[in-house]
Amino acid sequence: MPVLTLDDLKELKSGKNRLLGLDLGEKTIGLALSDITWFISSPLEVIRRSTLENDYKALQKVINDFSVAGFVIGLPLNMNGSEGPQAQKARAFIDALLTVIDIPVYFWDERLSTVAVTRTLLEADLSRKKRAQVVDKMAATFILQGALDRFR
Repeated sequence: MPVLTLDDLKELKSGKNRLLGLDLGEKTIGLALSDITWFISSPLEVIRRSTLENDYKALQKVINDFSVAGFVIGLPLNMNGSEGPQAQKARAFIDALLTVIDIPVYFWDERLSTVAVTRTLLEADLSRKKRAQVVDKMAATFILQGALDRFR
C-alpha cells in the first residue's frame, strides 16, 4: 500500500471505520484512535517495543479490533523541514510494516508535538512518572487530531 496524500486518505472514510495515529519512539509506540466520524482523536494505548514481529502483531490486533482504515504516522522532521535520522527511522519502520500489513499510511509533520504535549501535561501538574506513562499516547492523539482537523 503506498503512502497517501490527505485527499487519498479522505476517500477511505466510510462512517464505519477509524484512523489510528502513531507516535513512533525508540522504546514505545503511542497510539490514538479517531471516532467513526473522523472528528475527534482519543488516546488509546502505548505499545512497548520489542521485536518488529511483536510490534506488528500488536498493531494488527488494534486494526482488527477497531476497524482501522488507515494510519496517520508522526514524521519527526527537523525544524527546517528536512528529514533527519528519526524521520528516516520512522519511514524504515513503515516500509517494513507495509510488507506485513496492507494498510494505507499518511505521514503527518509532528514537529514539536511531544514538546506541546509535555507542556500541557506540566500545566496540568502531572508528576514526572505520570507524564512518562501518557506522553506517547497523548503525542499520538495530537498528531492524529492535527490530521483530522485538516480534513475539515
